[in-house]
Amino acid sequence: MKKIRVGIVGCGAIGTSLAKAVARDFSKGARLSALYDINLKKTKDLSRVLARNIAVSKLSQLISKSDLVIEAASAKVSADIAYAALNSRRDVMVMSVGGLVGKIDKIKSLAVKMGRKVYIPSGAISGIDAVKAARMGRIKKATLTTTKNPLAFKGVKYVEDKFGSLRNIKKPLVLFSGPALKAVKYFPQNINVAAVLSLAGVGAAKTIVKIIASPKVKKNIHEINIIAEAGDIFTRTENILHPDNPKTSFLAVLSAKAVLNQILEPVKIGT
Repeated sequence: MKKIRVGIVGCGAIGTSLAKAVARDFSKGARLSALYDINLKKTKDLSRVLARNIAVSKLSQLISKSDLVIEAASAKVSADIAYAALNSRRDVMVMSVGGLVGKIDKIKSLAVKMGRKVYIPSGAISGIDAVKAARMGRIKKATLTTTKNPLAFKGVKYVEDKFGSLRNIKKPLVLFSGPALKAVKYFPQNINVAAVLSLAGVGAAKTIVKIIASPKVKKNIHEINIIAEAGDIFTRTENILHPDNPKTSFLAVLSAKAVLNQILEPVKIGT
């Protein structure tokens, strides 16, 4: 069987974890073919760690060397990376899902035109399989409540402008309550799960999100509540933080690995 060539855009904590996973865990069916980051030092450093000369200096070079492009950069550029990959007739996996909100129809049309696939992992939440199934009927209401330690919101402009430093808060503080459409705009690095839930369910305008900073929690907690004609769905996921990036969860990386495994495996399990 011919191995799938995998290129990874973004050599931060998530990109590094995925690069190591492709090289170590999926070597039978996939080959890590290229790495790219706007910070070329990161690209070269990761290439050196992996003992592979696969660092490239341009996105176009990575795309040309790949069958599957994995975006692990940021929500600001994730849609552009998806467009570029699809226009070159490459499949793409998007980690920074918030960047696709409002653009998914265009991306879907381009994927159909080019005969390619766009993969969006469930990320750090559970229950997306049930949400997708419920959507085949009618979903009446979809809400997401996310609770994180204040440290996870360090550097978030919306939080700093509205609340200042969260270092000294003593009790849970609601940072945001409103539609996912605005949540992904204000919290681009913290709330990709809202984008995933929106795309799987009733859309970003109708999905309601509450974001809470709590000094008592050490995990990233996501609670989903769906009211649908097929039944009510409630899930709670308490995530271990990614060891190299407290803004994200370890499960988000494992979710991407699970999608890659599903691509490579002949038997597909789950909705």
